[in-house]
Amino acid sequence: MNFLFEGINAVRDFLALGGWVLYAIAALLFMMWLMIIERIIYLKGRHVQCARQAFEEWESRTERQSWKSHRIREELVSRVALELNRSLPMIQACVALCPLLGLLGTVTGMIDVFQVMAINGTSNVRAMAAGVSKATVPTMAGMVAALSGLFFSFWLRSQAERERTLLSERLTLDH
Repeated sequence: MNFLFEGINAVRDFLALGGWVLYAIAALLFMMWLMIIERIIYLKGRHVQCARQAFEEWESRTERQSWKSHRIREELVSRVALELNRSLPMIQACVALCPLLGLLGTVTGMIDVFQVMAINGTSNVRAMAAGVSKATVPTMAGMVAALSGLFFSFWLRSQAERERTLLSERLTLDH
C-alpha cells in the first residue's frame, strides 16, 4: 500500500516539475491509449463477426460475375475496411501532437527562465534551473508519449490493411 502512495507522489511531483503542459500531454496520452486499446479489442472481437457477415452475404449470392456483383463485392470489402480504419487517423494525430505539446512546454519553460533572468539577472542559478527543467521535462515527456503510440499506430494500420486484403481475397469471384 505504501508503494502505491509513493508511486502517486512520484507522478504528482513529475507533473508539477513540467508545469501545465504535462497535464495536457497526459490527457492526450490517455485518449490515445484508449483509442489504441479499443482498436485492439475490435480487431480481436467484433471484426471477426463483421468479416464473417460480409463473407456470408457474398456466399449467399448465386451470381458473381456481373458488373453489379463486382460492385457489391467492392462495397462489402469497403464497409469492413471502413470499420477497420476507424480511429486510426485520430491515433496518428495524437502521436503527432505529443511532441508538439512537448515543444510548447519547452517554450513556456524558457519564458520562465527569461523572466527570472530579467528580474534577478543571471545570479540566481537555482531559479533559472527550475525554468530549464520546466522546459526540458515536457519535451522528453512528449517524445516518450509519441514513441509509445507510434509502434501501435503502425501495427494497427498494417493489421487493418492485412485484414482488408484477406477479406478481399476470400470473397472470390468464382463460383
